[in-house]
Amino acid sequence: MLKYAIISMFMLLLTGGCGGNNPSSAELERRTITRKIRLVEASGGLVLMVGGETLTSDELIESPAELGGTYVPPIEYFKPIAQASELDQFKERVGEHLTGILMGKISNMLLYQEIEREVGENVEVALEKQVEKATREFVMAYGGDQIRADEALQEQGMDWKSFGEQQKKTMLIQWYVSKKMPNNRPVSHRELMDCYNEMKDEFFAIPAIIQFRLIDIQPGQLKLWEPGKRPELAKLLANRLLTRIRSGEDFGELARQYSHGPMRELGGLWKPVRPGSLAEPYDMLATKADNTEPGQIAGLIETAEHVFIMKLEAKQSAGYEPFVDVQEKVRGKIVFDRQSEVIKQVNAELLQQAELSKTDDFVEFCLDKIYQMRDQSVTVKRNIYKGTETQSRKETNTALPGAGMGMPRNLRRR
Repeated sequence: MLKYAIISMFMLLLTGGCGGNNPSSAELERRTITRKIRLVEASGGLVLMVGGETLTSDELIESPAELGGTYVPPIEYFKPIAQASELDQFKERVGEHLTGILMGKISNMLLYQEIEREVGENVEVALEKQVEKATREFVMAYGGDQIRADEALQEQGMDWKSFGEQQKKTMLIQWYVSKKMPNNRPVSHRELMDCYNEMKDEFFAIPAIIQFRLIDIQPGQLKLWEPGKRPELAKLLANRLLTRIRSGEDFGELARQYSHGPMRELGGLWKPVRPGSLAEPYDMLATKADNTEPGQIAGLIETAEHVFIMKLEAKQSAGYEPFVDVQEKVRGKIVFDRQSEVIKQVNAELLQQAELSKTDDFVEFCLDKIYQMRDQSVTVKRNIYKGTETQSRKETNTALPGAGMGMPRNLRRR
């Protein structure tokens, strides 16, 4: 629920706090020095100093990262691999992925440091005002109920302090990216249409939906009759019911009296379903619905164990949300992709300027630590991502996917 929004006044305050675009040679030298990556001996082992900030091995292996399509601490995700491998084999399988996670953390640290240098010291007041506004909006989204808002925030793995810090980072990155955009050119109609066509199958597809009432006569349920006569009698009963329906009797009431189906007590009314999701023998109903309009009766529909009478209540054909209804979402996706590309380029430049020669030793140290703890029960306290309570996870052997870099996904359909 975090919003990417910057108010004009905030932009002016930020701009006013920045220095010029041509840093002096002394400033360039200072930036180069502070970007050095140093490996330092500490009481808990090796730590990395990134521009004056400390990154410990525990922070790297216990902070959730995107692995296997979800956020999970690397130590939890990699332990099953360690348990099933020799040390050298484990390092070969996992090392590249842990390095990717580390590079993501370093680039984020350097990016925030770069932003803080550019915006200067006068931004904190403006940020606090925007956090207050975002906090009010969050609470109002839950009808002004502070308790509900507290619970919703906790479900997202945050408290109000971490919410505020995340808001500040979001606003700073938004401003910084806007400043780095080569030209804030408008999004053309051609770009919008091309992006819409790329997105529509995943995000804007409208599935086919049908809803119906069903009288389901099952010969096997006609217990008062001999088995050999039941199919014929089931068909006879269904024909009589069909005649009564066509003469104006209430379909739902007849379903309550005579249907053997699971929705009998609801007057035979099924919830809306996708036609392709209906299993045998109910898939025959989807075929009949193709040639039936809402309000019409389809029957008799016969199978070996059922005689159906269907009243189609509603039908929605497969298609896509119209472009005019979603164009702002498409525009947001294009702008987001542009901003993501800027962040990617900035991160690449920052990493290129940083001295990364010591990171291999740090990754090696972290891999050794994970391997040494492979048979220990590890409890990780999640305080950033969903799941704030302390949780222990029982490891299972899992295939190793590509490691994520901690960047947000392009778009998720709500």
